[in-house]
Amino acid sequence: MSQGRGSAIIATVLLCLLLHCEVGWGTTFTVGDSAGWSFNMAGWPKGKRFRAGDVLVFNYNPTAHNVVAVNQAGYSGCSTPRGAKIYTTGKDQIKLVKGQNYFICNFPGHCESNMKIAVNAM
Repeated sequence: MSQGRGSAIIATVLLCLLLHCEVGWGTTFTVGDSAGWSFNMAGWPKGKRFRAGDVLVFNYNPTAHNVVAVNQAGYSGCSTPRGAKIYTTGKDQIKLVKGQNYFICNFPGHCESNMKIAVNAM
C-alpha cells in the first residue's frame, strides 16, 4: 500500500514541475518574421497569441532603425515619451509584460510608415 502512495506522490511532484516549467517558458517571436523589423509592421501581431514573459526579437539595421517601447499615446501619435526605453542593437530581445505593449521606430517618418506594433500579452 505504501508503494501506491509513493507513486502518487511522485506523480504529483512531476505534474507540479511540468506545470511550473510550462508557466516559466515563454515563446520567442521574431518581429516581422524573416523580413525583420521594418515598415508596415502594424498588422504583424494579428492572429498571434502572446503571453506575459514571451520575448519579441527585433532584427534590423541599427544605422537605419531602432525600437522604442512607448505608451499608447506614443504609439498613436508616433512620439517618444520622456524616459522611454530606446533599443539600438539591431538584435533586441524584449520580454512582454501583461497587458498592452507598444513599440515604434522613432527615426523620422518611420512610425508614420507603420513601423510600429501593439501587442496584447495575456
